[in-house]
Amino acid sequence: MVPEENVRARRGRPANQALGQTIVDAAGELFAELGFQATTLEKVAQRAKISKLSIYRHFENKEALFGAAFSARCQQLIPQALFEGVDGSAEEQLMAVGSSLLRTLLRPDVRGVEAMVMADVTSQMSLSKLHYEAGPAHIIAQVEALLRQLHSKALLNVPDPLQSARLFAALFKGSDLLLIARFDEAKAQDDNEIQSYCRSAVAMFIAAHGRTDHPRG
Repeated sequence: MVPEENVRARRGRPANQALGQTIVDAAGELFAELGFQATTLEKVAQRAKISKLSIYRHFENKEALFGAAFSARCQQLIPQALFEGVDGSAEEQLMAVGSSLLRTLLRPDVRGVEAMVMADVTSQMSLSKLHYEAGPAHIIAQVEALLRQLHSKALLNVPDPLQSARLFAALFKGSDLLLIARFDEAKAQDDNEIQSYCRSAVAMFIAAHGRTDHPRG
């Protein structure tokens, strides 16, 4: 006899969203704890207290599950609302986004995922692509949208929003605090250090994009 859940799936009914989130949450925990290779779908099923078949109803393979888990983590850390709900000058908006981005990059769990991807020689190419699409590419797209708004309001001169968004992200991804965090976590997490770096990075970015909303003198 065919299980009722399989019959419903074959009829094309939407998969249970709550179950899908449970799978993603369990997978995210295991990827962080064990790494990609050591995390199996069997272990994810055990952690989520479901059958392995239920995972396949939602995700094609482990790579797809990794992408979904990392994407969900990125959305939790840098919510869409951050880019939509910030008011003020161009400097204030970019400081809000930049400081949030840098603090996210400095989180031990975020750095751990990147280290895991780079250490996994077997699947590094596919994992790097998933990591980029779920993380950096998503952030760059959101920064691009913000820069388009600032350009349309004449707060900044941004003729190429995508390229400028990539440069903005690079200013924070290239922070030496990310290197310092490997041997001096306290200094890397110091609020004064983070704010000082962000102010300098945003000032440099604004200087290159002809800000018009800052009074001279």
